[in-house]
Order: sequence, then structure tokens, then C-alpha cells
Amino acid sequence: MTILWGALLAAGVLLVASPWLWPVRTSAERAPIVDGRIARMLQEAGYAHAPVARPVVIGVTGGVVAASVSFLATGLVAVALVAAIAGCAAPFGWLRQRARRLRTSRRALWSDVCELLIASARAGMSLPDAVSALADSGPPSLRPAFARFAGDMAASGHFDSSALRLKASLADPAADRIVETLRMARQVGGTELTAVLRALSASVRADATLRSEVEARQSWVRGAAVVGVVAPWIVLGLLALRPEGAAAYGSPAGVVVVLVGAAVSVFAYRLTLRLGRLPEPQRWFA
Repeated sequence: MTILWGALLAAGVLLVASPWLWPVRTSAERAPIVDGRIARMLQEAGYAHAPVARPVVIGVTGGVVAASVSFLATGLVAVALVAAIAGCAAPFGWLRQRARRLRTSRRALWSDVCELLIASARAGMSLPDAVSALADSGPPSLRPAFARFAGDMAASGHFDSSALRLKASLADPAADRIVETLRMARQVGGTELTAVLRALSASVRADATLRSEVEARQSWVRGAAVVGVVAPWIVLGLLALRPEGAAAYGSPAGVVVVLVGAAVSVFAYRLTLRLGRLPEPQRWFA
């Protein structure tokens, strides 16, 4: 009974202090914080036109399913809680991994895009026509984005807005630099576009070569991190299937061990990846 009154008192104090601790924000203020991050994550993963609520719904569904399966298999609330958190975070982790793979696979293609734009500029094509032509002559994995740009240009005839939508669709730091270079050339004109694109192509090619060599040598770091995180939980699952193991991990001390182990696993995994990962280029023009 004392615990109940204490909990009610703490809840009352939090409710009284909530206007100062958590000030009310309008939907317009909350949208850039939550929806903006998810929308940017979807853009970088190649799903720029997907609704923002989709990964949230998938995450909640995955968390409920993972918690249910874990609880039915082990009967442990702590393991079910950890599984629920992992299930909720899985879609966002998959989106980050897909975005990383897309950046890696496209890294060597941006220099080709620059060379094709240089060739089109030398042939006397206008900037909208040169970019639209990449829907047919560009790298195959990038053609859908340039085809959408061509459709936008045909519908609106406004290069600047179409270029901004192209930048959001490609969602890559190198693509941002290329698109911003084209926008500036379109707005102020000048005869240095080919020289700028050639310098940008050389820079992107050198960066891609260096990163490929370093990441090939550091690929074992990610594999070791995954093995180091997954292996203890496989052992825990096997032990929890036994009655004595379920009884041990179902005790208060066992719950603390499971929760602390989950926190340590996440921290160690993130720290290992942070120490063995190259800094990713930022999208300064996003």
C-alpha cells in the first residue's frame, strides 16, 4: 500500500511540473523533429515518396510480434521487453543499413554523371535537357530519379523546383553538390560549369576510391560487432528454454541481468561501429 501511495504522489508531482518540464508544442513545431528525421531516413533509403507513418506502423507491429513470440517461448517478461524494443527498432535499423548500402553502391556513379553532364553541355544542350537525358543515358540505378525529374520538367517547366525534388529523391551528399552546382549555373549563368563539374568529378572519384579501400579492410569490424552482440542472446535463449534457466532469469536478479545485458550490448555494438567507421559525408545542402 505504501508503494501505491508513493507512486500516486510521484505521478501527481510530475503532472504539476509537466508544463515546465515538457512544454506544449504545436504540430508545426513537432513535425520537423520527428517527421523530418523519419522522412529524411526514408529519402536516404530510396523511399522518398513513402508515407512517414509506414516505418512507425511496421516497427510497432514488429515489436508486438517479437514480444509475443519471445514471451511464448521463454515465459520471461524481461526477454519479451528486450525483444519488443528490438522489434520496434528493426525497421529503422534496416532503413539506415539500406541507405548505407545505397551510398556505397552509388559512390562510383557520380563521376560518370558529371562526365555525362559535361558531354551534354559541350554538345550545346540546355541544363534541363542535359539532366533529363540522364533518364536514358545515365547509370541504370539512377535513371528512375532522372526520369521523375524529366516528368516534373514536362509538367511544370520550372527547373529550380524540379531540381529540388531530384535532390530529395537522390538523397546523397555527392548528388546534393551536383544539383546545387547546376542550380547555381542556371541562376547566374557563366562558362565555368564544365570546369566545375570536372573538378567535382575528380574529387568524387578520389573519395570513392579511398573509401572503398578503407572499408574493405575494416569490414571485419562490423562482422565482429554483430557476432559479439548476437551470440550472448542466442545462449540466453537456449538457457531460458530450460525450466531452471527460466526460473533463474525470471527472478528479480535475473531481470536486472537481462536488462543490464541489453543496455551493455547496445552500447558495445554502437561503440564498436563508431570506432571502426569512417565519418560519413554530411548533406549540407539537404
